[in-house]
Amino acid sequence: MPEQRHRADALRNSDRIVRAAIAALRETGATVSLEEIARRAGVGIATVYRRFGDRDGVILACFETYFAEEVEPLALAAREAADPGRGLTEALAAITDTLAAHRALLTAAREAGAFTVAVAERFAEPLGDVLARAQRRGLVRADLQVRDLAAIVVMALATVYRADHDSADHRRYLALLMDGIRPSAEPLPRLSSPRRFGGEEDRAREEEPPAAERAVHPPKVAVERHPERSGHGRPPAG
Repeated sequence: MPEQRHRADALRNSDRIVRAAIAALRETGATVSLEEIARRAGVGIATVYRRFGDRDGVILACFETYFAEEVEPLALAAREAADPGRGLTEALAAITDTLAAHRALLTAAREAGAFTVAVAERFAEPLGDVLARAQRRGLVRADLQVRDLAAIVVMALATVYRADHDSADHRRYLALLMDGIRPSAEPLPRLSSPRRFGGEEDRAREEEPPAAERAVHPPKVAVERHPERSGHGRPPAG
């Protein structure tokens, strides 16, 4: 029983930290410090390090939570579309708009290496059914895969920048990329081996437990991984 209570407390603390971090990133920007996140969450800075190891761990957990709560439902909703081709197009547009709307989180996730095709693919899996229906109707390329859709999202969001207040650029480039999924007699070049699109870091990340589970049992040496720097490195001594 004490162990169960400890685990429940750890998960609650982790959730509070993640929620506080997402809000702080939106309000303060991508450079928000761990100290500010801890203050907003009502926990000590040492608790943040125990739960997540370092700042990158917090950002990864934030990004996975944002994906799960804001992006995955958009992919699931696409299953209800009467026209699977349109459902696919509208889902990808909604996903890119939703991610672009939280630019500070998107920027921080890029810097932390948390925004990859592998991560996007995991939450875009519900689009597989929609894609299959669209392929059966001849609305999109027969050799298209969910991983291709995830890559389109990542590529479109690579054009997001602070001065583009109305998101005109990423929508323009998404439209260009979407032209590439139309039926074609010319086959696409082959993909790399399964689950290798994002490189070694993605494969290592996929072998890890989910962020919330890692937060309960973080690696003991995680706080020693980075040299000290304001808001990003080891917690102050004492």
